[in-house]
Amino acid sequence: MPASPSTARAINDRLALRLLQQEGPLTAGQLKQLTGLSRPTVADLVERLTASGLIAVVGESGEQRRGPNARLYGIVADRAHLAALDVRTEGVSVIVSDLLGRVLAEASAPIGGDAGTGPAVEQAVALVERTAKEAGADRLHTVGIGAPGLIDPAGGELRDSTGLPAWHRRLVAVLQERFPDARVSVENETNLAALAEQRDGAARDRDTFVLLWLGLGVGAAVVLDGALRRGASGGAGEIGFLPVPGTAGLPSATDCDGGFHSLVGAQAVAGLAARHGVAAPVPPHEPHAAALVRTAVERSGTDAAAARFLDALAGRVALGAAAAVAVLDPGCLVLAGEIGRAGGDAFAARVQDRLARMSPLVTEVRSSTLGGGAVLRGALLTARDRAQDELFAPTGR
Repeated sequence: MPASPSTARAINDRLALRLLQQEGPLTAGQLKQLTGLSRPTVADLVERLTASGLIAVVGESGEQRRGPNARLYGIVADRAHLAALDVRTEGVSVIVSDLLGRVLAEASAPIGGDAGTGPAVEQAVALVERTAKEAGADRLHTVGIGAPGLIDPAGGELRDSTGLPAWHRRLVAVLQERFPDARVSVENETNLAALAEQRDGAARDRDTFVLLWLGLGVGAAVVLDGALRRGASGGAGEIGFLPVPGTAGLPSATDCDGGFHSLVGAQAVAGLAARHGVAAPVPPHEPHAAALVRTAVERSGTDAAAARFLDALAGRVALGAAAAVAVLDPGCLVLAGEIGRAGGDAFAARVQDRLARMSPLVTEVRSSTLGGGAVLRGALLTARDRAQDELFAPTGR
């Protein structure tokens, strides 16, 4: 059944907007060439999108640089402002961007563990307000938040989780109150890191992969056939609870001690390093476990103890990774989080070697290329996609 005229116009409009987003400003002739649409159809959609305030003439192109055919059309970037937050146990980072995702302002602030729920939330919200003001954003269209913990797939809310600060859950509600016109959404931080690595990082050439987050806690994100898989309860990737050999017991429904977390969480990594005689000064703004791994990688060529520590840690990581590989056969594993990125390509190669000994399924192990900015990048990408989906929606004309 052929599409109705209004549906065809909506499809053409969205196609043109996506091309302008990906390629930058284009002339009507370039849009005609890239879309395959007729000249009158392109002229109509340019007129519609200009009238709706979504695109505007941003310059001219060509040798003579004059006349209607030389006009360059681009998306009106300040049509909407977006905010992205990376919410951690000990603080918050925020960026504010335009509709194209160009960062206009960014800031971070620590939030002490002794701060009460109310003061902690106020600190975080005030940081968002200051950053938006610095960016020149009178209002925020969309706010994307990355946070540790489970996200309820039905309501999209951060579920109450043992060990996480109470202010995390309250923050989402207060941001919605303070920015009543904004579309506020929250996503698990590991899932956002995977989306960012898929779009702009280590998994750009992969439709199927698993991202393993190694940091203070342990998590995983699963991307199958290009789509992020959250699971029935939002808990897909809670690999810290995975029972593995080598622990003192078994995990419980409320505590991942005894699971994979007990082998590769930050505290376990520090203990393993100590048993191998590996020590490192703790530089500012780097977790101790990450500093130990980074230092061991730097010394592993000449320090046998450092090499043994990395081999032992790679063996531990491979235990949990092998379970994901056996069930999902992702073909690619991305090591992220503070510890994963501290190990870099050298540690990824060690994990890949251990996996090859444990599984017949060929799996390439890669290190994150986005590093500590992966969660913020993922939050911004999801905020931008949501804003564009709404703003680029059919207008009914």
